[in-house]
Amino acid sequence: MDDAFKDVPPTTLADLLGREQVMDIGIRPLWDAPRVAGPAYTVRCEPGDNLMLHAAIYRAEPGSVIVVESGDVDYALAGGNVCAVAQRRGIAAFVVDGVIRDLGEVREAGFPVFSRGVVPIPGTKDKLGELGAPARVGGVLVHPGDIVVADEEGVVVVPAARREETLRVARATRKGGRGVPRRMGGRAPCADREGPERPRLHWLSPPDPAARPAARRAWQGADNGPGRVLGSGPRVSFGHLIPRPTGLTC
Repeated sequence: MDDAFKDVPPTTLADLLGREQVMDIGIRPLWDAPRVAGPAYTVRCEPGDNLMLHAAIYRAEPGSVIVVESGDVDYALAGGNVCAVAQRRGIAAFVVDGVIRDLGEVREAGFPVFSRGVVPIPGTKDKLGELGAPARVGGVLVHPGDIVVADEEGVVVVPAARREETLRVARATRKGGRGVPRRMGGRAPCADREGPERPRLHWLSPPDPAARPAARRAWQGADNGPGRVLGSGPRVSFGHLIPRPTGLTC
């Protein structure tokens, strides 16, 4: 488990790292598991086979998140017994691009699993795959040692080479976002929704409230053109009626 990232939500990391480091919405927690964070131990299984996952739980270091590429949703990669052994060996979680079974047992044991769902039929244990090679899971290419952070909001992968920088900027963002440089892909991060200070919305309205009905009538008479009003007349701007968030860039 990477305790340094345990308090950093995936939403903050997604703001910093961008869409390419966020797994797709099909990779979901299968029960109300707590947030997990840890270095990836990568596995590539052949479709319909889970032999390499069985090997991985004996080779991964305690605290690791086992990340599995399988390309299959017809056969379970793991069940209650496999998850129980992984839990006893200190594995933090499974993040699998596939399905599992025995969800009731897994939930009762409290072992976090993020996957595409549940199916009752098990896979075989016959085919060799790969351990410790890059694995594509949920659309993200995961390398061994990358930091995987996952909870009910989704799964984000922090490249190992950017660990320290990402953690430093994420912590600054959690404290309010002031003074955070434009970096991590060229964008300033959004203020975290869970942070102690929420960004304020400022309504940029006309100073004279009497002007608002006229602007509203103009809007109701507008066609689909850019700023035009039905019939004829000058170009109309409605920017003053839009709430403008401060401190946000997205």
